[in-house]
Amino acid sequence: MSKIQFKNDISVVISGSAGQGLQTLEQLLLKIMKTSGFHVFAYSEFMSRIRGGNNSTEIRISNKRVASFVDRIDILFPIEEGSMPRLRSRITKDTLIIGRDKYIESSYKNGKYNIVLLADELSEKDSGKQIIMNIMIFGIITALTGIDINTASGFLKTYFKKLTEEKIADNIYSLNKAYEYTEVNLRPRISYPLVKHGKAFRSEILLYGSDAVSIGALAGGCSFVSSYPMSPSTGVLVYMAQKAEDSGIVVEQAEDEISAVNMAIGAWYAGARAMVTTSGGGFALMTEGLSLAGAIESPIVIHLAQRPGPATGLPTRTEQADLLMALYAGHGEFPRVILSPGTKDEAVTLACNAFNIADKYQVPVFILTDQYFLDSANNLSLIDFSKLKEKKYFIKTAPGYKRHSFTKNGISPRGIPGYGTGIVCADSDEHDEADYITEDPDTRMRMVNKRLKKLSAMTGDTIQPKLTGSKKYKYLIVGWGSTSGTINEAIKLIGNNDLAFLHFNQLYPLPDKTMSLLKKAKKTIILEQNATSQFAKIIRSETGHVFDYSILKYDGMPFSVEEIVKKIKKCIK
Repeated sequence: MSKIQFKNDISVVISGSAGQGLQTLEQLLLKIMKTSGFHVFAYSEFMSRIRGGNNSTEIRISNKRVASFVDRIDILFPIEEGSMPRLRSRITKDTLIIGRDKYIESSYKNGKYNIVLLADELSEKDSGKQIIMNIMIFGIITALTGIDINTASGFLKTYFKKLTEEKIADNIYSLNKAYEYTEVNLRPRISYPLVKHGKAFRSEILLYGSDAVSIGALAGGCSFVSSYPMSPSTGVLVYMAQKAEDSGIVVEQAEDEISAVNMAIGAWYAGARAMVTTSGGGFALMTEGLSLAGAIESPIVIHLAQRPGPATGLPTRTEQADLLMALYAGHGEFPRVILSPGTKDEAVTLACNAFNIADKYQVPVFILTDQYFLDSANNLSLIDFSKLKEKKYFIKTAPGYKRHSFTKNGISPRGIPGYGTGIVCADSDEHDEADYITEDPDTRMRMVNKRLKKLSAMTGDTIQPKLTGSKKYKYLIVGWGSTSGTINEAIKLIGNNDLAFLHFNQLYPLPDKTMSLLKKAKKTIILEQNATSQFAKIIRSETGHVFDYSILKYDGMPFSVEEIVKKIKKCIK
């Protein structure tokens, strides 16, 4: 093997099957790398299997802040047979492949690839001690990145403190063997310029997307969560359940999605702040409940975690194809708000604000994420929770209270049963101001107009899109949701002073500055993970703007930085 010179950003991919502990290994590496002073990013992609199939996790270890997926594989650890075929397009002659002989495809053993074979005894038993393969990999990577053995050993002892002494001893033994092996076989052949950051950096937090959405919901005063588990939304349900006792929230795993959405509506009616977390197929069952919320003007927060459809589709892959469903779901016409975070800190802020917006305007508010966003993690600065305020808008009722009184902005005072002396009615039929059923044509028209007026009233709380790159741009890329980090990194690599990126956190109602920002560009490019450019359709229907180019992907995998660089260059050449 020739001498390898890594850059200041190393992409490590570990490929195995479900049940081999890839998620635990990912978390071990992320935590020790971050606490040791490195920037980190991880993304797991996996097949829809309880056991078996081929899964992989990509971990980036860098001197700079990273928050995006790359095709490049600097170090590959195949840990089962069949680990390599699916990664073939990403493996190059610059990739360092470390693994047992039987797990490395014969086509790579032609002398043209950098291969380090692990002796069989290093992944089975040695001197009567159990060698744990995942800990071997952990040890090799920590040794390569300059983390000393005492730090790594102490970290493992703390992480596995609930295990028996014998199992902890096996972990430490495997770690020591990995360090010995790395010092002899790898360190002399590998050069890398990774630099650790200081103590202040090490206090940064490490968040998965599902954690960020959950934390934001808690900050927004969420007190009730109902859901029927469905990938990839289940991570939010699990996080909320884990925090239920400490946070005083009620978490209900409903018997189905119809029950879940109706429970949430009932919780809001009773004065709680409620959220449902679901995915496309689950939300499809909630659309009647969504209309109920529209009719009775109930707040509700819906976390919609997108995955490829239709039907069951690709349960564990990623896509951005539920936007139009969120916009048009439910029979009848009533307002709603659609938000979508691009970064983990945005997820915290948007999820918090979703509850305030839902409460203030008495409308459904969607938080759109996807599998890539929820199952990826990176380090970020500490979040300033002092800026996140829980704002409640219900009133104490008095005799003669009218739940749906006509107002100038369409927002009627919302009362809670038992809070005050007024009667708080709720009826799914069309109703008058006091919420009694009516079929009067004039009242019907006034009620529809009243509800739709809220769209104009929301202008003051609109979240404007974020512009990065050149302020004097000729070429403008537009994106939303989880593509944010990847597009931003791609733009920096392209280095074109005529290029900028406009990222939307609010997808509906469309921010009022949208058209003025689009008009400044000579050419506009929309980038989405769906087949029909759904956000471009919304922009066109609201503003008349037609994009010059569309960059679309819908194979279940996220955009990589290299892929976006290549496609953007074709558009601006």
